[in-house]
Amino acid sequence: MKIKILTLVLILSSSLSFTQTKLADKFFDNYGYLKAIELYEKVVEKGKADTHVLTRLGDAYYNNSNSEKAAYWYEKALSENKDVEAEYIYKYIQSLRSIGDYKKADIWFKKLSEAQQGDSRLKGYNPDDVSIFDKLTSKNEDRIVTLENLSFNSEKSDFGSFLHDNTLYFASARGDEKKVYNWNKEPFLDIFQLEVKQEENGMESYSSPIKLAGEDVNSIYHEASVAITNDGKTMYFTRDNVNDRNRLKYDKEGTTHLKIYTATLKGKEWTNVTELPFNDDVFSTGHPTLSPDNKTLFFVSDRDGGIGQTDIYSVKINDDGSYGEPKNLGDKINTEGREMFPFVAKDSTFYFSSDGHLNLGLLDIFKSNILKEEPTTPENLGAPFNSGYDDFAYFINSETQKGYISSNRPEGKGGDDIYSFNIEECNQQITGIAKEHRTEIILADVTVQLIDETGKIIEEVLTAEDGAYTFDVKCSKTYTILGTKPDYKEDKKTITTANEDKKVNTVDLVLQPLILDSQIIINPIFFDYDKSDIRTDAQYELENIVDVLRKHPEMIIKIESHTDSRGRDKYNLKLSDRRAKSTAKYIISRGIDANRIESARGYGETRLLNKCANGVKCSEEEHQVNRRSYFYIIDSEKK
Repeated sequence: MKIKILTLVLILSSSLSFTQTKLADKFFDNYGYLKAIELYEKVVEKGKADTHVLTRLGDAYYNNSNSEKAAYWYEKALSENKDVEAEYIYKYIQSLRSIGDYKKADIWFKKLSEAQQGDSRLKGYNPDDVSIFDKLTSKNEDRIVTLENLSFNSEKSDFGSFLHDNTLYFASARGDEKKVYNWNKEPFLDIFQLEVKQEENGMESYSSPIKLAGEDVNSIYHEASVAITNDGKTMYFTRDNVNDRNRLKYDKEGTTHLKIYTATLKGKEWTNVTELPFNDDVFSTGHPTLSPDNKTLFFVSDRDGGIGQTDIYSVKINDDGSYGEPKNLGDKINTEGREMFPFVAKDSTFYFSSDGHLNLGLLDIFKSNILKEEPTTPENLGAPFNSGYDDFAYFINSETQKGYISSNRPEGKGGDDIYSFNIEECNQQITGIAKEHRTEIILADVTVQLIDETGKIIEEVLTAEDGAYTFDVKCSKTYTILGTKPDYKEDKKTITTANEDKKVNTVDLVLQPLILDSQIIINPIFFDYDKSDIRTDAQYELENIVDVLRKHPEMIIKIESHTDSRGRDKYNLKLSDRRAKSTAKYIISRGIDANRIESARGYGETRLLNKCANGVKCSEEEHQVNRRSYFYIIDSEKK
């Protein structure tokens, strides 16, 4: 007998934990994270926590920006369960980084890389995400990106911008028509320069381009891809491999490769052209760019030992002007395809073009935080920076968010064109007034939460005396606005902002009072047919009763339960009474003193609200009106 009783207790305990988990899930799904945390932690206290409960606790704290608690529950889930989804590993890493535990975050990042093959955040391509290309084409909808084909572009190729001290350097094929490059039948590339003037309206104007000042730099063959040191005295550039007589040099297969050279500024002219020591006649080296401190040179090469067709390398520049050994940037950047045109912004963000990472077609521009010791997967910049054509040679002033790209998209003037861009955040406002249902009384001190698409609470404010609230938000995003106030039912609205800068969106909140006259008013609670068990949806509503009773510790209530006329009268009387008592039992189980419920009584079908008595044909909706519960306040300061 003892074994049977013990088994029964275990079954009941398991059932209660399961029910409480379902209720917590209900609150979690409706952004009620604090209530969900309370309920989930009750399940943990009973020793019934599984992976779902532990990870949900982590998510509830994570979405509430409590990284320390989130890390605790994610770690507990990962340590106690082997088959935790990689998504939670990712959030655990984010939580660890948030609290400064970078060493542990790095350990778990390696595990994530092993476990999360195919995740677009790690590999750049997720075959199950059919909308990924739509995401790339709409990537910058939350920003205002102005892209302009510049006036100085020619009918030939113009590309590869580098701005230094208001002088813009770029490569162009607008030169001598007598000698052309067989690949595109355009003249060989030379380096040009022009002056950039900042106008009072914030726009730029450009002088007419002229060839680079310095006869030693531009040859009768290709020169392109400029990088200049911070002091403006040394220029790195790419040139065809030429001999001492300024003639092309070929390898054994008859191929001419590219090399990187330096030039020194003397007065206003570039002189003293010098070849870098890690060039070679049998492979190409080109597209130089410098780190912000000028101590590292990055370049592109197809030398042996690489990962793909062309890879990006780095080489240290020593204090004495010598160079270290070139190092491949590895598979975080390089693929089996082409990686080209690296650029490092002042904030150390690394940009490059590639056709090996997920792209919209041909070369796309990517950015990476590899130089910030955050070796995440490169991020495609998306449209309008990228198109279905070659997009490359990205240059940005990270302080002004202005810069240049090059592209051969068909709306241009020549083979390749230079485009300027300006990035501004596209911002809007969500504003509204909180009112009471029916009376439309203005409600002050309503807690209003701004929640993003992932369920994370971004901001929380209280409504002012005039009931107003305001949030600053991004364009082209979906938000949930949740309004709560003690003794009121919450109101929840969802809005998707448009791609229109400075638009004001109005979202008013209407909260229903829980206390009306001498009753606590909630939505109808439902029971399964012929049962008195409290369902999860009923528990969700009864939590409003729990909240009111907690808020008003002197309040005493009585519960009345009613049925419709279907079924035998005596049976309905007993059924409604069981339901009333089950309702009271649930409220007591949530920590409310039993003495605060004076009575819980069922009245069956004795107090119908409409014509639907025995023998009267009625619709389900009409019968539903009679299936109800009342919560009367019989003693309280709120009575």
